[in-house]
Amino acid sequence: MTIDEKFMRRCLQLAQKGEGFAKPNPMVGAVIVHNGKVIGEGFHRQFGEAHAEENAIRSVKNPALLSSSTMYVSLEPCAHYGKTPPCAELIIENKIPKVVIAVSDPNPKVSGKGIKMMHSAGIDVTIGILSKEAEELNRFFFVNQLYNRPYVILKWAQSADGFIDHKRLSAEEKAPAQISNELTHSIVHKFRTKVQGIMVGTNTALLDNPKLNARKWFGNNPTRIVIDKDAKIPSNAEIFNDDANVIVFTQSDYPIKKNNIKPIAIDFSEDTNRQILKYLYAEKIYSVIVEGGAHLLYSFIEKKLWDEAYVEISKKKLISGVKAPEISMVNAIIKKYLDSSQHYLKNKITQNFL
Repeated sequence: MTIDEKFMRRCLQLAQKGEGFAKPNPMVGAVIVHNGKVIGEGFHRQFGEAHAEENAIRSVKNPALLSSSTMYVSLEPCAHYGKTPPCAELIIENKIPKVVIAVSDPNPKVSGKGIKMMHSAGIDVTIGILSKEAEELNRFFFVNQLYNRPYVILKWAQSADGFIDHKRLSAEEKAPAQISNELTHSIVHKFRTKVQGIMVGTNTALLDNPKLNARKWFGNNPTRIVIDKDAKIPSNAEIFNDDANVIVFTQSDYPIKKNNIKPIAIDFSEDTNRQILKYLYAEKIYSVIVEGGAHLLYSFIEKKLWDEAYVEISKKKLISGVKAPEISMVNAIIKKYLDSSQHYLKNKITQNFL
């Protein structure tokens, strides 16, 4: 590990402290080093508040040292006025002679402008230190900026013989197949706290009657998103309880009226997935887990509208039932949990977005 990598890794550690608070802004960390010693640190604590660079500069006890120091920052300093002044301008004002950056900012308002501004002021700028790690940390933000849509995570559990459930026509006919174990259930609820939305189709809402909350993990419940074209879901369904808000995509006036339910009419003769993602992005829902059922999951796979997939494969066999979506498991990261394994995949289309 080089000296630059050492200090950049610290930037990434600091940046993670802003998880859940900085959004929709990216998580950013900054470290100021003088003669090999850290003299200042900062991270973006809260959306609308000071950025990492400003917090790092403020933390330096002897500002006179800034003119002979190096700033490390995990994302290109901004060059535009938003809720805070440009960080590139602040760096110039404080006469910091060298800046080391992990990765450039994909935001069109920044994208290279911060680097150019600092170069023009005579600052020595290095970029590309731990860039992949920095992109991974802010993968939601990168996809948001580059594709103007939410980051989409697919999630399902399947049996060893490739089924996600029994074949059922109603909730009363048979209980859902118990494929996950208690540990993997908790892991799924942890995932839910990391995103802003969780999506299911009509059949999943009818057959499983899910709550779609994060009750098994500490954190916020995501907004529940359900596709209910023909208004088949009953008003007493668990998905409509008061745990979180609900967005219902339907084709006409929705009969269920509750303060936490927001019906949105879309054209089901057109590409529904893209209409849904466009609306969610406009509503500032920047990350979504799609949890089923099979038809909905497959539609996202078919249209290549996904970024990550978490596929739990149990040792249990169902012999027959609803086939799991087909997805390539090449290059999957596999973790084992009791009687099942978690396969973590990335879409090749978005994993190398720079």
